[in-house]
Amino acid sequence: MAYSSRNAPDEAAQTAKRKGEHIRICLQEEVAGVGITPGFERYRFRHNALPELRFDSISLETDFLGKRLKAPLLVSSMTGGTDEASAINVRLAKTAEARGWAIGLGSMRAAIENEALADSFRVRHVAPTVPVIANLGAVQLGLGYGTEQCRRAVELAEADALVLHLNGMQELFQPEGDTDFSGLLHRINEVCRQLDVPVGVKEVGWGIDAATAARLHDAGVAFIDVAGAGGTSWSQVEKFRSSDRMRRAAAEAFADWGIPTAECIRDVRQRLPEAVVIASGGLGNGVEAAKAIALGANAVGFGRALLSQAAPAGGEEALSSQFEQIEFELRAAMFGIGAATIAELAATDRLWDESGATR
Repeated sequence: MAYSSRNAPDEAAQTAKRKGEHIRICLQEEVAGVGITPGFERYRFRHNALPELRFDSISLETDFLGKRLKAPLLVSSMTGGTDEASAINVRLAKTAEARGWAIGLGSMRAAIENEALADSFRVRHVAPTVPVIANLGAVQLGLGYGTEQCRRAVELAEADALVLHLNGMQELFQPEGDTDFSGLLHRINEVCRQLDVPVGVKEVGWGIDAATAARLHDAGVAFIDVAGAGGTSWSQVEKFRSSDRMRRAAAEAFADWGIPTAECIRDVRQRLPEAVVIASGGLGNGVEAAKAIALGANAVGFGRALLSQAAPAGGEEALSSQFEQIEFELRAAMFGIGAATIAELAATDRLWDESGATR
């Protein structure tokens, strides 16, 4: 099926309107999952009273997507397509560049439908050295998108990689959502084979289990962002946009839906020892980031936790301080267990679950 831009202006306007509503709702409403957490409270580090290292010598540096990061951290894909979203993306990207984090962009469907909106995704001018990750909804591959549109998203963002997001439950609760997810694995495989940059897949807050991760890995996916449950629930977000009484009521029934982030990381890593795994979904601090890496993540993403400082009402200095605090907490956790490098943190035997067993 070839993508048609016949109705692109109307579709782009609708997409941009939706993006603006998402920002407002995430900033003003309670949209976290209810009755579910990311699961990191189940794990504790066993303190090392004699770490035998200098705190200042601890290194957070790591390799990711062929580049050297100052920290194994990234800004999770969030927004784009509006002037407000553009300001948020630029502010996040400037701070990511200064701190040495990777930066993920929100869904670029709006820019594909109307390239006049592409500027809201262009951050390379403020983030010339860190990895930039373009983003499209995987469901669009069943609605006419193909390698051409994926390649265009990468070009518009001058990106180092593309992530295809899986958001079936969000689309189901979204008033204008697309819910035909049939045949997507084959189409994802085609994009992986034909695109010149790494292609990853991410959820948006309900998690990816080990069996699904294995199918994606076999299809050629270069990295998997588990984006587990316990943070933002997009059925809750869409509840605030919907006038459909049934869907609004049903959203409450799904407030605790999904696989906790910590469980996703552990299970995917056990199934796929060599895969590149990103942990996102409800992480709020650097100690949780340390636990995620000890459980098997290669990198850790922060999303809505950064949004209030990244929004126009926030401050660049406050946003930079938030990044710095996360890094300090991560480094402090490493000091507390005697891990001098990210590799040592990943290999630690000092992470215990609530039953007292090692990870």
